[in-house]
Amino acid sequence: MGRVRVATWNVNSVKQRVPRFLPWLDQRRPDVVCLQETKLADDAFTALLGGELSQRGYEVALSGEVQWNGVAILSKVGLDDVVVGLEDGPGFPHQEARAVAATCGGVRVHSVYVPNGRTPDSDHYQYKLAWLAALRNVVRNGPEAAVVCGDVNIAPTDADVFDPDAYVGQTHVTPPERAALAELQAVGLRDVVRDRWPDERVFTYWDYRAGMFHRDLGMRIDLVLASNPVAERVKAAWVDRLARKGSGPSDHAPVIVDLDEAPDGDIGPVVPPPSAPATKRGSAKLPQSR
Repeated sequence: MGRVRVATWNVNSVKQRVPRFLPWLDQRRPDVVCLQETKLADDAFTALLGGELSQRGYEVALSGEVQWNGVAILSKVGLDDVVVGLEDGPGFPHQEARAVAATCGGVRVHSVYVPNGRTPDSDHYQYKLAWLAALRNVVRNGPEAAVVCGDVNIAPTDADVFDPDAYVGQTHVTPPERAALAELQAVGLRDVVRDRWPDERVFTYWDYRAGMFHRDLGMRIDLVLASNPVAERVKAAWVDRLARKGSGPSDHAPVIVDLDEAPDGDIGPVVPPPSAPATKRGSAKLPQSR
C-alpha cells in the first residue's frame, strides 16, 4: 500500500473535541485513525462528523452508545469486513461499545477501549480481565497481519507510570492486569512505541487535575500493538503530545505510527518533549489520593 500513517486517540468525547480533532486530522494526515471514548451513538456521530470525514476521504466504522464508551475506525486505505464488538465477549451486563475491527490496506485493525477496572476488588475488575481474554482470542484467531490500537487502561510496566509508589493499590498496574496484557501480546503482538524507545520516559495520559500534564506526571496506557508483519514496517512511533496542550484537550494524547516511510522523520518518542524534569520517587501523589 505504500506509506501508511496509523493513529490512535482516546478523544474523551468526540463532540467536545471537534474544534481540535478536525484541525489535527488536517495537520497530521493519518490514513487510519482509531478513536476511543467517542461518547456518541452511531447516528449522532455520523450527523456530527460524517460530512467532514467524507470530504477528507475517510470511510468510517462505528460502535457507539449514548454518553459512554464508543469506538471508531476511520480509514483512507479501505474499510472491509467490519466487526462490531468481541465474539463471545463479556458484558457488564451487556456488551458495551468497546471494540470495532476492520481490514484496512490489508491489515486487520482493532480499535479497543478496554474496561477501566475501577478498583481491584470490584466486579468491573473481573470484567476487565475477561474482556482482555476475549480480545486475545479474537486476535489469535484472526489474520496474521494485525494491529490492536487503543486505550488499554494498563501501564505495561513500572517504567510506564511517573512513580510506581503513587499507584499502589490502584488499578492499571496490578499483576493480573499486566499478565492479561502480556497474554494478549503473546499471540504475536509487539508494543511498537516501546520497541522503538525502550528506555525513554513516554506517557500518553495525564489527569486533568493538579497540573499533572504540566508536571509531566502521567502514564502510558494508549498502545499500538502490532503483529510481526506490521511491526517490521514501522519507521516511526511517537506520542503527539502537542494535541494534549492548549485549550480544550482530551486527557489523552494520540499515538502515531508510520509504516514504510516516516514523513516527519524518526522524530522521537514524545513530540514536543515535556519540559518538566522527572520527579523524585515518592514526591508526587495521584490527585484522588490527596
